[in-house]
Amino acid sequence: MVYYGGIDDGDGVVQLPGISVCHRGELGLIEFAGVFGFNSIVVALAVLIHYEVLSRLATVLPMLDIRPRLRVLVAIFAAFIAHVAEIWTFALAFYLLLQVGGSTLAGNFDGSLLDCIYFSFSNYTSLGYGDIEPFGHIRFLAVLEALIGLIMIGWTASFMYIEMQKFWMTGKNGRR
Repeated sequence: MVYYGGIDDGDGVVQLPGISVCHRGELGLIEFAGVFGFNSIVVALAVLIHYEVLSRLATVLPMLDIRPRLRVLVAIFAAFIAHVAEIWTFALAFYLLLQVGGSTLAGNFDGSLLDCIYFSFSNYTSLGYGDIEPFGHIRFLAVLEALIGLIMIGWTASFMYIEMQKFWMTGKNGRR
């Protein structure tokens, strides 16, 4: 029987590419707590990065003595940098999980940090080319990254809409 890209000989042990042995079934309680804890820390870091950048932008942008249009550009670039930092956070987590073992990324993947970054960009943006596929516990983090990416991109779009409204209304009134 084929099981998630591996072969099950009927003994409950599944051979996966890049993983020596993967037992089918639910995670043990300690293993689940470790995966949940690690994933929670990574997600919390990504959300905190985003929150801090948007919070600082909301404070700093009105104080900038530049045209409203340029303020919007500053906000766009700052938000972009925040997203890249969040993607790198997930990429480093993927790389760390691969070094620890028990998980693998299969397909067009050579195990490098650069490939982890590429996989993370693809996941975060929900683009998901499908050329790299996660196996093992890393799957949970990959799914969480796609969800967090969707939420963070939506949060940025909402923030930018509000800021653009403020600055463009200020610009129409002739004030800086």
